[in-house]
Amino acid sequence: MAQAAAPAGAGTGGDHHTGSARSHHRDLQGGVARAAVFGISDGLLTNISLILGVAGASPPSAVVLLAGLAGLVAGAFSMAAGEYVSMSAQSELLQRELDVERRELERHPEAETRELAALYRIRGVDEADARRMAEAVMKDPLVALEVHAREELGLRPGKTGNPWQAAGSSFVTFSIGAVLPLIPWFFASGTLAAVLSIVIGAIAVLAVGWTVAIFTGRSRVRSALRQLAFATVAAGVAFGVGHLVGGLVDLRAP
Repeated sequence: MAQAAAPAGAGTGGDHHTGSARSHHRDLQGGVARAAVFGISDGLLTNISLILGVAGASPPSAVVLLAGLAGLVAGAFSMAAGEYVSMSAQSELLQRELDVERRELERHPEAETRELAALYRIRGVDEADARRMAEAVMKDPLVALEVHAREELGLRPGKTGNPWQAAGSSFVTFSIGAVLPLIPWFFASGTLAAVLSIVIGAIAVLAVGWTVAIFTGRSRVRSALRQLAFATVAAGVAFGVGHLVGGLVDLRAP
């Protein structure tokens, strides 16, 4: 299996079949990191907009607090449920493709060997070496499935995502993001609470954008400012609508 190690490690850093080797790439297929980033970002954006939208109508502070808490709970459960359904569908789809590939390897090993050799030739390996590499891979069914899945489908068996982890991550991070702009309304009211919500929300949004850039390798300042711009537009529109509605409807009336 010495020859099989070359293709198997070509796209993964060689970390699958050697106990001492470690990949320097992050696992981006599981979905947990994606759910966490979306969760905290959505929590911030959704609740700061909701809080300022309600506050724009100048209701009693208890109404703003209640709206923020309702938005936190509803949003967290909605995000978690959506993430679970999405990840479940993705995982089931990927697993189905793996099952199809597994059956093809069992039923048509020679055709799959030629197919893998052709892929290596496309990458610049000469015909004889490509054939030897493909035959070496096909000697081990587990290695064959892993290599074919990666080369043909772009995925790794066992790395199709965990819906429960993604849902839990989304729930927790959305709640964290949503509670931050709500904190001032527990001990303040009116303009002071609204200003504090804006300040806390802006700082948190900048921090999220900065953190995202650390993972993506993009400009941290640009990413942070982009997040702030989105939040500013959403919160500004919500506040404007709330202020307009508050001018037409007396929310303090019994």
